[in-house]
Amino acid sequence: MNYQILTGLTALVATLTLSTAASATTSVTSTQSNSSVESKQLIAQSVGQASFYGNQPGEGGPLTANGERYNPGGLTAAHRTLPFGTRVRVTSPNTGKSVVVRINDRGPFHGNRIIDLSVGAARAIGLTSTGVGTVRMDILGGGESQGRRQGRRNR
Repeated sequence: MNYQILTGLTALVATLTLSTAASATTSVTSTQSNSSVESKQLIAQSVGQASFYGNQPGEGGPLTANGERYNPGGLTAAHRTLPFGTRVRVTSPNTGKSVVVRINDRGPFHGNRIIDLSVGAARAIGLTSTGVGTVRMDILGGGESQGRRQGRRNR
């Protein structure tokens, strides 16, 4: 059998397996109104500590690791390894609120935190009063496959 055909079939089986596993998960309501993002299938899930970073909305900020200007009011986040552009649904079990964010920065670089949210994203799930809290992180996909830059925040 041709190597390319075998590789294609393997990828197809893996995709179908992920799709079947993802459809068995419980749906969580997102606070973002973009239905195309909400309906994406779950790729992976993790639970851990989240924090938020940055200036107050409207103040603007330094460049993020992918070269964008940090927008405190935006629905973005920092993650150590996920590709830039990956969509992640972050849910606070304490408030029951969810938000879909886009990974555009690297971090967090403190403790055992799994994600660092912008001020706007943290506010959407009620994390700004505590600063750090437990969240469930559902990776929805959509990240860049090539040319991603790795590194710390440019601050």
